[in-house]
Amino acid sequence: MVKTRVAAALGGLCRARAAAARSAGIALFARMAVAATVLALAPMIAAAAPATNVAYVSTPEGVRVVDLATLTLKGTIDVAGKGPRGIAITPDGRELLTANEHTADASVIDTTTGKVVQRIHIGKNPEFLRIDRNGKTAYVTYEPSSTGGPPKKGETEEPGGALAEVAAVDVATGTAHSFLANGRETEGIEFSPDDRSIVVANEGNDTVAIYDKATGRIAHTIDIKQWGSRPRGVKVSPDGKTWVVTLENSNNFLVFDADFRMLKSVPTAAGPYGVAFDRNGSHVIIAAARGGVLQVFATADWSEVASVPVGKRCWHFSFTPDDTKLIAACGRSNDLRVIDAKTWKPLTTIADVHLPWGIVTWPKADGSLDAP
Repeated sequence: MVKTRVAAALGGLCRARAAAARSAGIALFARMAVAATVLALAPMIAAAAPATNVAYVSTPEGVRVVDLATLTLKGTIDVAGKGPRGIAITPDGRELLTANEHTADASVIDTTTGKVVQRIHIGKNPEFLRIDRNGKTAYVTYEPSSTGGPPKKGETEEPGGALAEVAAVDVATGTAHSFLANGRETEGIEFSPDDRSIVVANEGNDTVAIYDKATGRIAHTIDIKQWGSRPRGVKVSPDGKTWVVTLENSNNFLVFDADFRMLKSVPTAAGPYGVAFDRNGSHVIIAAARGGVLQVFATADWSEVASVPVGKRCWHFSFTPDDTKLIAACGRSNDLRVIDAKTWKPLTTIADVHLPWGIVTWPKADGSLDAP
């Protein structure tokens, strides 16, 4: 009887050990399977991340992609629409938006695949484009009454027709609606540091308009005729204390304080448009397109510290994400000009880029179209 009980106990212990071994084996196999799955998915996960250290440049044929490490062209993204001009990238780098002049719409592109995921109707002649800091809303200027080309020098605005407008685009739903309508030939857009206001340069009637961002109602309009004409670019300094507005036809830029009190008018070379502060706000860079130069001014006293020769019609530019270079899109030279952002000397030219208009980078860098 005792032997029987001992044998039974030993048998039970063996069975328990065998079951434990089987459980351990199953657990080990499960862990190995999970590890194998993760390893198998790793390339897919890596492929799903946006490419880094790249620039996107809008051209009539699509968006050219630039490898910023080698300063070479990587390819062209077909945006499906025609005539992309304004360009912006979402805060997570996963979606690129273009404003397509000739098809009256905006394209949303998945940067991980280079494919268009949706096209959104805007209205006639969409041009400048900015994405909100939260990445949910894009603002696109368009001109319902435009008859082709800007007014001649000395003209105040396009005669007749509807006011130019700014569309608010819900990036997630792919819907757009008219949000702001007050100026003529709306151009540059900037957000206030507290994100409560949208500031728009209206080149056609020589005004700068400040709107309530929540409602779209106009809060304040600045008539700049006493200081110049054709406001194009608008940018706020990193500390939020200074605003700069470029005036294309009078060859100067205006400096305002945080409450838009006029502080100073600074002369520039011919045709200033694109404007950006460097990351610490010690310099402001102006693209004087008709003068064929990028000008650098020290914000301490607004004195010019450099004038860098570039190509023809270089309206827009961007710093590289590491702040070491500037890249200007030179439309009439059909190239990109690369400049050392420390010495302000030309470095190289990236050729064979047909009529480049706008440029943004990922990760986002300070620039005349987009900003971190």
